[in-house]
Amino acid sequence: MNDKDDCYCGSDLSFEYCCDPLLAGKKIAQTAEQLMRARFSAFCTENADYLIASHHPSKRSTNDKSELEATFKQCEWLKLSVVDSTEGLSTDTHGEVEFIAIYRQNGELSRLHERSQFIKEDSHWFYLDGLILNQSDAIKLQRNEPCWCASGKKFKKCHG
Repeated sequence: MNDKDDCYCGSDLSFEYCCDPLLAGKKIAQTAEQLMRARFSAFCTENADYLIASHHPSKRSTNDKSELEATFKQCEWLKLSVVDSTEGLSTDTHGEVEFIAIYRQNGELSRLHERSQFIKEDSHWFYLDGLILNQSDAIKLQRNEPCWCASGKKFKKCHG
C-alpha cells in the first residue's frame, strides 16, 4: 500500500490524509473513534510503538512490544467496520466505540467484535480496554457468497 491508497481503517480518505499523520506523530486523534481507527491502521502497518503509546499508561506492561510483534507475525488485519460510537468527541473525556474487525490467522478468516473504552487525558485520547461481544468466530464463507470486503464479487473470485 502506498500513501495514496485508501486508508486501512475503512474511511473514505487516503492513508496519507487519514491515519498516517497520527501514526507518524504529526497529529493527535481528536475523537475516540479516530483513535480506534488509527489503532486498527497501526495493527495493519505493524506499528507497535503507536499501539503502546495510544494504550492508557495504567494498562501497559513491559512485554507489550514483544507480544505485539508476535501478533503481527500471526495475524493479517483485513477490514474494520465501526458499528457504533458513543460520546468520545473532542469535548468529551470518555468514549465508547463498537467495531468488528476481520482478520486472517493461520489461513482462516475470523472476526473480532468489541466494545472499546477510551479516555481523554491532557488532550490525548487513550484506549483503556474492551469488552469482546462475540468471541473471534471463524468466518465460514461459501465460494459463491459475496466477499467479506464488500467488493461486490463472489468470495471465490476475490479473497477466496
